[in-house]
Amino acid sequence: MSAPALVMAAEVQFTLPSVNYYAIAPILILFGAAVVSVLVEAFVPRGGRRPTQLVLVIGAIVAALVVTVDLRGTRLITGEGAIAVDGPTLVLWGALLVVGLLATFLMAERSVDPLGDAFAPRASALPGSEDEQQFTKRGFLQTEVWPFLLFALTGMLVFAAANDFLLMFVALEVMSLPLYLLAGMARRRRLLSQEAALKYFLLGAFSSAFFLYGAALLYGYSGSVNFVILSETLAAKPGEGTLVAVGVALVMVGLLFKIAAVPFHQWTPDVYQGAPTPVTAFMAATVKIAAFAAMLRLLYVSLGGLRWDWTPMLWIIAGLTMVIGSVLAITQTDIKRMLAYSSIAQAGFILIGVVAASPEGLASSIFYLIAYAFTTIGTFAVVSMVRNASGEATSLSAWVGLGKKSPVIAAVFSLFLLSLAGIPLTSGFVGKFAVFSAGIASGAAWLVVVGVIASIIAAFFYVRVIVLMYFSEPTEDTASVVIPSTFTTIALTAATVMTIALGVFPQWLLDIVEQAGVFVR
Repeated sequence: MSAPALVMAAEVQFTLPSVNYYAIAPILILFGAAVVSVLVEAFVPRGGRRPTQLVLVIGAIVAALVVTVDLRGTRLITGEGAIAVDGPTLVLWGALLVVGLLATFLMAERSVDPLGDAFAPRASALPGSEDEQQFTKRGFLQTEVWPFLLFALTGMLVFAAANDFLLMFVALEVMSLPLYLLAGMARRRRLLSQEAALKYFLLGAFSSAFFLYGAALLYGYSGSVNFVILSETLAAKPGEGTLVAVGVALVMVGLLFKIAAVPFHQWTPDVYQGAPTPVTAFMAATVKIAAFAAMLRLLYVSLGGLRWDWTPMLWIIAGLTMVIGSVLAITQTDIKRMLAYSSIAQAGFILIGVVAASPEGLASSIFYLIAYAFTTIGTFAVVSMVRNASGEATSLSAWVGLGKKSPVIAAVFSLFLLSLAGIPLTSGFVGKFAVFSAGIASGAAWLVVVGVIASIIAAFFYVRVIVLMYFSEPTEDTASVVIPSTFTTIALTAATVMTIALGVFPQWLLDIVEQAGVFVR
């Protein structure tokens, strides 16, 4: 190397990116705990793994939640513009952590085989017998669920705060890959569970490819992966819209897949049915929050100038999602598949708030996401408790007369169903009223009309389950409700209280969401 070249090399300076580490401390806490959790799996003896993992996971989530609360009022962009920490981010982080904690309690109930008999002994087993003890011991071996949960939750937090396409794609994969594995961990129904995991993986891989290709097109247009720079480029070159339209459409495919919007919903019923029920609860509640958070930030921060281009597309998708999800739910005879189509319809209702493209629409969407998450956790907690001799009883025929055999659990489940239907004095009613109001205010009145019609259709299959439980006599096929442990009791109680509280006294959460403001730029 010549002397001038040596001088030039000596003058090169590398500047490390500026990162506010405390602002992203919740992400770092969960990621660090996930790494430690892997080491626990590798080095801690089998008998001590479960209590160690439980302490680690619950402690990490609580610590991340405490830091999130302490960050209230923070509005900044860090990591060289890649991470945005603002009011909506912190509210959604808090929701993810609380709901993730409740899902952890459900998984703690049955760590080995959340879909099989490990949770409850056989019907013939007496309390304290060897049969019951054997099933109880088998319930605590499959501790690898905990690293997967922590990595997935880490990806969700990053997904909600990502301010550029590169970090958003990384977060998407960090969130998705553990979920693919979790979906296939029901050993009692191995073929069904593994089929669900394979479908989820294949369709998820295609959607990720679409997302990445769309992001590449938008990068080629703007010369940057940053949302703010893309927004500024769109404002400076308004006439070059073909490449942008294709890029936006492809990126939205990846996000719409994650929220299970029509026509990207095909994976949902199979995965909800095949996955272990606590995993289904975790996916149904948290993935929607994270995916909608990413979608809202992308549309509001980066693509706000193209509102009149992407709004018609979301109009059509929201309408189809509400109607198709509600209609197909009527035909289901499996409770988990019915709840899967219900989840699809709920995504359509939340899209009304997204279409509004206003601060009111943003606030209403966040409120709906939080209300739906708590109701979903409670719903699947009840499903995991209803059992017969072969395991979980998800066929509707097994729920006939359940209200007379277990009136308390049937009443709680009815509350959750009424909330999903949007009946007054439940959180679901307030959520629908909020997004419908935002939709009307933004000129999407016809979409709101479709939403009301879909709600009426959806009420039929929710009420049908209530009628089966209360207005029919128990049969020999009617399932029993097992006595929940402390963990499940906490999760079910929290979900019930929040469903009622957000329906009767919703203003406190509405105030928090409204005070969170809009996304920082």
